[in-house]
Amino acid sequence: MAEFLVKMADERGHVLQQVESGVSEQEIRERFIQQGFMVYSVKNRRGLLSMGGGARKKILKADQFVIFNQQFLTLIKAGLPILKSLNILSKRQKNPRVKAILDNVQERVKSGELLSQAFEAQGATSKIYTTTLLAGERSGNLEEVLARYIAFQRLTVSFRKKLIASLWYPGLLICALSVMLTFLMTYVVPQFADLYSSLNAKLPAITVFMLSIGSGIRNYYYIILAALVALVVMVALFVRSERGSKWLDALRYRLPLFGEIWMKYQIAMFSRTLSTLLTGGLPLVPSLETASQSINSFKIASNVGYASNRVREGRALSFSLEETRFFPDLAIEMIEVGESTGALPAMLNSVAEFYEEDVQNSLSTAMQLVEPIILIFMGITVAVVLLSLYLPIFSLGAQAHS
Repeated sequence: MAEFLVKMADERGHVLQQVESGVSEQEIRERFIQQGFMVYSVKNRRGLLSMGGGARKKILKADQFVIFNQQFLTLIKAGLPILKSLNILSKRQKNPRVKAILDNVQERVKSGELLSQAFEAQGATSKIYTTTLLAGERSGNLEEVLARYIAFQRLTVSFRKKLIASLWYPGLLICALSVMLTFLMTYVVPQFADLYSSLNAKLPAITVFMLSIGSGIRNYYYIILAALVALVVMVALFVRSERGSKWLDALRYRLPLFGEIWMKYQIAMFSRTLSTLLTGGLPLVPSLETASQSINSFKIASNVGYASNRVREGRALSFSLEETRFFPDLAIEMIEVGESTGALPAMLNSVAEFYEEDVQNSLSTAMQLVEPIILIFMGITVAVVLLSLYLPIFSLGAQAHS
């Protein structure tokens, strides 16, 4: 999700300026117009920061932030005031960036700001966190809301770690293949090239081709490395742009086998996020808007944004999501049951649990297919390289015996 600087005026003519997360400038503009504001301008904050020489603040690591919130909740439950709790945690904090954030939050709370506003001003926490804090402050149940957020983050972090762990072995296989091919092409192949050059033997076409590749890599490695570095930098810059992020997001959904897994993962994250916000006491429409801003996928965020507008018009959530033609029928049916029985947060949790388990099973099945394919590809590649190198030796040996 991108950040935009919005300049607008309310019904009384007061000019306001704030940073808002969203899918695009048009989506942000329409959102505030529907809320009754007169929008003067919407500018991409990333572009403003780059022109001003600033840097975009990174979100704090989830596992690190969970530990802070757990300690913060323990101190509040023990009866300590918020400022005293923040002061204790700041003094014990070893990470200089987190300490600076907590110190700034303390100063803002001392000056009269809400805790949610103080954290939002840091730009280092997710939208769902600040919205959850705000809901707790308004309802007077900050401890309960914070406990739900911690449980939500623990489940999210645990699920993400399981997914990453399942990708380690295929990643190691690909790295091993890359190292092996590099060694063969930069060391073994040139050795054979020198040998055959001294023998003046007639070489098969496949051997000539392989020796040419090896010689090219050895003679022009600096050009190849420079080209690879330039390509990586260009791709990284493109992916960081709004257009590139949207292109990459769309590509993820089109990937064979993994596209559907990615879609189910995003739906699980959305369902759990929305459930957490609703359980915290936030109304449905603001919960949908916050959930759409907290999702990493442009495609699902735009669909949730559309559903949010339809719900604001009086439509049911299940019907609004069905209109997007993106969410699976099973998820829509479960949400519809939750709406009709008045247990929407609980049903959204069930949707999240179902799809999280489905993602893990699907990913395990996919890895069982991918790993043998990588191993077979490694074996065939090495066999072709070695066969092309040793083929002239076999021919010379046969000629010598004849």
